[in-house]
Amino acid sequence: MTQLSKRALFWTPRALSIAFIAFVGSFALDVFGEGRDFSTTVLALVIHLIPALILSAILILAWRWEWIGAVLYAAAGAVYVVTVLQRQISPGVRLTWILAIAGPAFLLAIMFLAGWLKRGELHAR
Repeated sequence: MTQLSKRALFWTPRALSIAFIAFVGSFALDVFGEGRDFSTTVLALVIHLIPALILSAILILAWRWEWIGAVLYAAAGAVYVVTVLQRQISPGVRLTWILAIAGPAFLLAIMFLAGWLKRGELHAR
């Protein structure tokens, strides 16, 4: 394994996790257009940021222990899929939501799993 591929295998899931957390967190910005007072808006913002905070906690754990990232990102994706499938929306919207949110979570799980499986080569000096 080349030095470049080792660095890519180590840093890519971490960088994509940060981008994914920012993407999920951006959905919280819709609370500002609802015309509520300040305290209600702050409370709504905090509530809407809970998924991004959970994903941030997963990333913090995954940064050190890749296997935990693999398990928890896969679990987060599975929870989202189950949640979406329980909603009364059209199948096309369900598929779009699942691909947009659970898809990246599953991809990150696979990437952290690959990093964990190659951990001996990645951390060898």
